[in-house]
Amino acid sequence: MSLLHTAGQGLLMAAGMAWKTGWSLVLGFAISAVLQAAVSADALRDKLGRSSARSVAIATAAGAASSSCSYASSAIMRTLLKKGAALAPSLAFLIASTNLVLELGIILFLLLGWQFTAAEWIGGLVFIAIMVPVSRVLIPHRLVEQARRHEEEESGHDHGAMGLKGDTWRDRLRDPDALPTIAGAFAMDWRMLWKDLLAGFVIGGMLAAFVPDHFWQTLFLSHLPPWERLLADVVIGPLVAMLSFVCSIGNVPLAAVLWGGGISFGGVLAFLYADLIVLPLIDAYRRYFGMRMALAIGATLFVSMALAALLVGGGFELLGLLPPQHGDAKASMTEFSFDYTFYLNMAALALAGWLFWQSRRRAAGDDHHALHYG
Repeated sequence: MSLLHTAGQGLLMAAGMAWKTGWSLVLGFAISAVLQAAVSADALRDKLGRSSARSVAIATAAGAASSSCSYASSAIMRTLLKKGAALAPSLAFLIASTNLVLELGIILFLLLGWQFTAAEWIGGLVFIAIMVPVSRVLIPHRLVEQARRHEEEESGHDHGAMGLKGDTWRDRLRDPDALPTIAGAFAMDWRMLWKDLLAGFVIGGMLAAFVPDHFWQTLFLSHLPPWERLLADVVIGPLVAMLSFVCSIGNVPLAAVLWGGGISFGGVLAFLYADLIVLPLIDAYRRYFGMRMALAIGATLFVSMALAALLVGGGFELLGLLPPQHGDAKASMTEFSFDYTFYLNMAALALAGWLFWQSRRRAAGDDHHALHYG
């Protein structure tokens, strides 16, 4: 098989992954935009000043209703922490906003099955529960205070304040600026995430085409007995994710390739959880908080996600809930037909186009206002 033909197969696989999941991305980002507009960031920050179970629960719920872009989530976490939120709720928001969001669950269901969706959401909660005590051990209060005062390097990807008026979410959604604000949040999420998504689909497709399954089986020590293999995979999975440079839902296509290649369930879960410790994000933590805090956050997340993957992966295996590893997964990703996916994608394309148009109208109106009154 020629190199050009194999590359073509990889691109076809990438296109198939994007086609299978396109409508779910639009739906998830639209719902996320509505929730971002409805939730007051100032009110949220005021409720996260203590490392109590209630504060962690509020941060978890807010994160699940937030953006799935890891860079945006890290920037919001930085803002919360530097404005006075406690460490545990700030990290809980970060974990929830990339592991408990709707669009991630839908894409996992489409590419890997309901078991992965359930394990991702259950595991996200376990991840947070483990993170709280681990963060207290690995990140002393003195280091947190130093991080708050750290003079950070300039970096983007922050959503900023939504600015809608109203004391409750209902009042904010009745604000005349609600629709353009929602459209702006939707467009912002896409602008921040499209490169990650594109990289995820292309990397996943190319690895599926070029890398044989036995390579992944060797890397993830598939020759070991099941429980020894699981122990190894929950450590190897995050390391592979760190080096892939693909974060957020962009790493789901590669997770599908790993699962199809015979990697253990817990290893794939650990890989999915590790979108928060890819090297570009570790560098972002360094810019926000300094190197010592960045390494401490990375270590806290690594230990917590490995333990969460071990518990959830082992639990699903004990309960006999592991999904089948389909040998024809690659073929199914390259089948195109006029089925429900086609019609859902057409509807999603129309919705996305309308929201982008609304966003551009808002931007044009802001520019006109600035010129008129400047």
